[in-house]
Amino acid sequence: MNVVVIGGAGFIGSHLVDRLLAEEHTVDVIDNLSVGSLANLAAARAAGGALRFHHLDAASTEADSSIGTRRPDVIFQLALLPRHTADAAAHGEAFLSALATLEAARRHGVAKVVVAVPASAIYGYPTSKALPVKDCEPSQLEPRGVRGVVARAIIDLLVSYRDLHAIEFTALALGSVYGPRQRATGGVVAAFVDAATNRRAPVLHGDGRQTRDFVFIDDVVDALVRSASRGSGLVINIGTGEQTSIADLWSRIAGIVDGADTLEPAHGPARLHDVQRFAVAPVRARIHLGWSPWTGVDEGLARLVD
Repeated sequence: MNVVVIGGAGFIGSHLVDRLLAEEHTVDVIDNLSVGSLANLAAARAAGGALRFHHLDAASTEADSSIGTRRPDVIFQLALLPRHTADAAAHGEAFLSALATLEAARRHGVAKVVVAVPASAIYGYPTSKALPVKDCEPSQLEPRGVRGVVARAIIDLLVSYRDLHAIEFTALALGSVYGPRQRATGGVVAAFVDAATNRRAPVLHGDGRQTRDFVFIDDVVDALVRSASRGSGLVINIGTGEQTSIADLWSRIAGIVDGADTLEPAHGPARLHDVQRFAVAPVRARIHLGWSPWTGVDEGLARLVD
């Protein structure tokens, strides 16, 4: 299979590239390195597989030409939505990048586009009784904040291009992904591990009772690979369905990093519009992808720290 991974030098993208090369697929990475790093692809490049790297912006004409030259079977677009602190320009660029990717797919006959969006941005403020959140149709999504509105707009684009141009898509709604190569600013797990290993007090925003659905990177990559040929036309939750509080997360990390159990967390102000409790039910993933998470939080944290 011939594959293009947009954002392939990032945290999730580089792990996907490793998996695709291990399965002997031909992989082209398009990345502007604004967030990703070539260091993430060091092992993949050293392995000497069928990997090509293109230092390009996904919305550029050069990226379109590259896709036209390679004519991939599948495009994985993993460089869309920025973190919570992103400004309006970054959100606008995310939408333009998605549109450019779909236009390139239309022009060059790409059969399938797989995207990843943060589940917490598209399901509003679920009540405790509604957890874990079940998969729903694109028209039923409840975007939260600007990031959620952009995520919903990207999914609407996917639906439109499928209806108008027969380009299949799968949109994975990801829980809180963690694992090796994640920057300390990339998520709470990475931030806590960085604090623990550098003997700094972690910062808990709010009271620490907020819950999240932490899903290990290897599990997420497996879902992405399966999405290349399954789950077309669907928004599919990728998570464990289990809630872990932020305070409990720190306790678990402090328990496996030598000397970290003596660090007392500092409490910062709660983030604006933060979701208090969150988890997603991977029902569609089991049915349509044949996927279920297999890495528990304790195992995933231990592998990360090792």
